[in-house]
Amino acid sequence: MISSTSRRRRADAPPTPPLVAEFLAALRAERGCAANTIEAYRRDLQAYVGFLADRGAGGPIEAGVATVREYLESLAGRGLASSSRARAVSALRGWYRFLKLEGRLANDPTELLEAPRGWKKLPRFLSAAEVERLLAHPDRDSPAGLRDAVLLELLYDCGLRVSELAALRLDQVDLEAWVLRVRGKGGRDRVVPFGEAGRATLAAYLDRGRPRGHAGNPHLFPGPRGGHLTRQRLWQIVRHHVRGSGITRAVSPHALRHSFATHLLDNGADLRAVQVLLGHADISTTQIYTHVSGERLRRIHARHHPRA
Repeated sequence: MISSTSRRRRADAPPTPPLVAEFLAALRAERGCAANTIEAYRRDLQAYVGFLADRGAGGPIEAGVATVREYLESLAGRGLASSSRARAVSALRGWYRFLKLEGRLANDPTELLEAPRGWKKLPRFLSAAEVERLLAHPDRDSPAGLRDAVLLELLYDCGLRVSELAALRLDQVDLEAWVLRVRGKGGRDRVVPFGEAGRATLAAYLDRGRPRGHAGNPHLFPGPRGGHLTRQRLWQIVRHHVRGSGITRAVSPHALRHSFATHLLDNGADLRAVQVLLGHADISTTQIYTHVSGERLRRIHARHHPRA
């Protein structure tokens, strides 16, 4: 039930700009964000749009890096808590990434924006046991279950971004060499290997799981009306199996990519090798996983320290 206070707050709030409303709708559909998070992002983005209007800086599409920095400095000048400013940064980055993916703007003014020290959020990841439960959940005796099993296997086995997974074509899959040839961010190509379990599931999907009515469709995961499965549909599939496997916290497709990187480092992988596998242009992006990969360090300490 909606309280009278909430109804008054909604009635008093200015109308949500259309570009903001589209982004919030995508957050609800793709990430299953909580209502409080959606409302906080709405306020943050409305404040930003208001800031642009007050300064005659045009709309968000016209704003550059300098304007975004000026806005963030204005938040600090108002004495906002660091957590509130960090959320504003997150809202802006997510919104601009969304606008760029949707083809609304060519350049994202937040791409080169340096996050203030201490604001970077550590990635969420699953334990190895949770991953095994999740991968075991799809019913591999049905075509849809085989498809879902392959989706989950490739997200974890290859550390793919959800956009990379959705866009995979049949000619990017090499079962003989056990690799995927992935087109990543910035048009950068990389070769990513998959393991024996992933290869077996992928071969079964190609043999009896991939829809037969899409012979002319070049995509590994064809959509029901041509093209490929949407990012939104992939989020829904992952969420369905997360719930079914008994994992109670929110898990996104990207959490499987985080798990891929974290588990590699925990088991002794070289950071630069993980950088290549993830398709990161800069190793500093990969280094965040060293902060969440403490299990490996604990094992090294226990094995080698004389007083462990």
